[in-house]
Parts: sequence; structure tokens; C-alpha cells
Amino acid sequence: MHGATGGGLKDSLDPHFPVTIPDIARVRQLYESLYRFTPEYEIEPGLAEEITPNADGTQWTMRLRKGLLFHDGRPVRSTDVRASLARMLDPKDPAPFLAELAPLADLQSSRVLDDRTYRLALRQPYAILDQMFANYSVGIVPEDFDLAHPIGTGPFRFESFVPGQRSRFLRNEHYWGQRPAFDELVILDFSDDAAKVNALLAGQVQTIDNLPTYLAGAIEKQGAHALVSETGGWVPFTMRVDATQFSDVRVRTAMRLVADRQQMIDQALGGYGRVANDLYAPFDPAYLGDDLPQREQDIDRARSLLKAAGAEDLQVELVTSTAVGTGAVESANLFAQHARKAGVSVRVKKVDPSVFYGDQYLSWVFAQDFWNTRLYLPQVASCALPKSPYNETHFADERFVGLIRAAFREMDEDRRRTLLQDAQRIEYEEGGYLIWAFQNQVDAYGRFVTGVTPAREQPVSAYRFNTFSPVEGR
Repeated sequence: MHGATGGGLKDSLDPHFPVTIPDIARVRQLYESLYRFTPEYEIEPGLAEEITPNADGTQWTMRLRKGLLFHDGRPVRSTDVRASLARMLDPKDPAPFLAELAPLADLQSSRVLDDRTYRLALRQPYAILDQMFANYSVGIVPEDFDLAHPIGTGPFRFESFVPGQRSRFLRNEHYWGQRPAFDELVILDFSDDAAKVNALLAGQVQTIDNLPTYLAGAIEKQGAHALVSETGGWVPFTMRVDATQFSDVRVRTAMRLVADRQQMIDQALGGYGRVANDLYAPFDPAYLGDDLPQREQDIDRARSLLKAAGAEDLQVELVTSTAVGTGAVESANLFAQHARKAGVSVRVKKVDPSVFYGDQYLSWVFAQDFWNTRLYLPQVASCALPKSPYNETHFADERFVGLIRAAFREMDEDRRRTLLQDAQRIEYEEGGYLIWAFQNQVDAYGRFVTGVTPAREQPVSAYRFNTFSPVEGR
């Protein structure tokens, strides 16, 4: 049994629309993508043995592995790939992760070439389709997919689901990869960290994600084990650039200068993280964060910028929740203390997970969120373009958009790298994110679980439960 952080009545089994941490945990059991990322965050074949573009990136040919079967024993065919892509690339309701790609897909000109081969046609070049198809939220499903009876190719198959409470999965005997060593997997939602940890220590669950870092040492004394993995995950403060409080770039810069990043890492993350510099995707080859001046707390300059912007008495509400993950609420409270030194009044409002990711999600003026490791362009597509599905900062800089659009089309890696670094400079100077740390993922597992190893993207919260094993005799 696994204890997942957060969740609520809007929990879903939809392969293409996961939002919360428990959603992600379930999706990764049921469905799989054409490509996937290794623990070193490199692309490798998933359901597809290869995905290859033509010279200008306007056509991508996908070749399935041999012998793939769905949970019900039916073979996976290229017609299923076609149907899955049609579902994800529906311009009226695209899968969030592929929302930027949807208008470019020419499904009428795309072709099933044989039982294992599908060719996707695009209206313009798209250079990183292989990266986009490596995400966990672009799983392949049957042509007749029914969300009430979800079928995929993942290591576990669906048995039961109660939103906000629990879900049960059985071992997929048809699985093409490493088959699970145990017969069933149950995922429980936990909105309370203490209840989650107590369930682990009592043996009611065998693994949990997002262990409160201050407990990492304590659980070792009680027979459980912390698993620390270096990832590119981040829990940003999100400032809506179209809101009155943050419409002036000087105010946004001041807020970044208010933060004592190392103190938040030390206290909110228990030291399990490394200082970030307001840019994401640290494992991307084009990452620029290490080459730009590192922002540090500078209260005098923050005060000066606020005064110049006419915002000396700035008052804002900061919305947070335990659903955001480890250290979120604690870092919010610390930031409020830092801001007070610059004359900024930050009122921290902690809300229930179902409220935070409810109807107001993406509308909060000042809030937090969580993001897992991604490369730069896929992350931009998710959160930083005007029509991105999770544009929580409402960032819409025309120069930035132009550079990103050009980068999506650019097949030459060196030229694309230049475009991406120019775009990062704009985000660094004018964006709406305060990215203070890349957190180490801290999860935990019980004494009767083996096969758990730390790596960039192989923590418990990678949810690759098929690689775990019970201790012999249990």
C-alpha cells in the first residue's frame, strides 16, 4: 500500500489530465507513453521502439515495440496510437501537456502505415516531439477507451477507485517490462502529513511520497527508511503579472530579493535542496540559471525597488496548502517573515487541498505550486505561454513567446540552445516565478520493501512500484 499526498473529490484516473500528486501516482500505474525518461533524465524508448522526424520536423514516424498488450490482453496497434493522439490533440479540449501542439497537428493527413507504425503530420516543424511524448501524462489507450473502465499497458490494471480516498490495482500479467513482484497495489490519499507518516510507521502502508524532511532521521529510528533523491523538482511562489500588486516588474524583482533562499532550504526543506535562481529545468543542456547573477536576499534594494514602484506598503495574500508538497507551508511562513523586513505585509492563507486545486486554481494572485523535473521547452509549454494549461503567473511576454515559438521549430540544436537561453533571460528578469530551490525529493518506505534506489527520477514518487519487492518471507 502507498500513501499519496493530497487529493480530493476531483481525483481522476484520466491518463491525460492528472493534476494532483495522487492523480500522478495512479496514472503511472495504468498507462505508459511512447517514450520515457531514464533516472538520469535522458529519453529512452517506452511503448515505441523509435520515434523519428523527417528532415524539417513536420512529420514524425512512431514504431511500436513488438508484442505489446493492453490490460485486457488485446494487442496494442497503431490505430490505438492514432486514437490516443486524437484524444490528446483535440483542439477543443487538448490534454494539458500537449495543448501547444494541438493546433499544429494535422490528423487528417496523418497515416497508419501498418499495425505497428503511425506517422503524425504537423502543419509546421516541431523539433521536440520526442521530449513531449516522454511525459507520463501522454499515455496510449485503446481505440474504445472508457474512463469508467480504464485500460492501458502499465504494470498494474484497474480494480477499484474512490475519489479522495483509495484506489486498488492488480498486477498486469501481460506487462512487457519488469512485472510487479506483488499481486496488488493500493494507493491511499492523505491530506494530513502526520496521518500519512503514522500509517507508514504502523505498517498500514509500505511507501509514502513527500516525507516531511524534519522526520527523515526520526523514522530511521523506528524501522522505516527515508529515500533522498536529487531531482529538478521545484515549489515556486507564483505572482500573477496581470494583477495590480505584481504588474510592475520592479515589485516582482523586489519579491525575489526579499527571499532568504538558503534559510528556506535549511528550515522548510530541512536542508534537502539546493539554491535556485528563478529559472527551472536545471537538467536541460540549455539551462542558464548557473550563468546568471545568483539572486540573494537584499532588503535595501528590495525597499528601493518597491519605493520606485510606489509599493512601499504592499499588502498581499499568499495562498498555500499541504497539497503543494514538502516544505510549502513552512516556506510560505518564512517568506512572510522575510517580506516584513522590506515593509511588505504577506498574509499566509492555508487552504484545504480540494480548495487549492479547485475552481480558483490558476487564479490565485500570489500562491505556490509544485512541478516535477522536466526539460525546458516541455515545461514552458505547460506553464509559461499565454495559452499554456497551467499558466499560473499569466505571463504573456511577446518577445518571450516569439523566441519559444522559434525554438519549437528549430531542428538545429545549437541554434535552438541560443533561442532558449535568450528566452530564459527574459523570464529571469521579467517573469512571475520566484524559484528559490530545487528540492531533493524525500520519500519513505517501510522495513519490508526492497528494490528502492535513490536517483534523479527514481524516488518513491516516480511511482515505479513494479520495480519494488517485498522482503523475502513477507
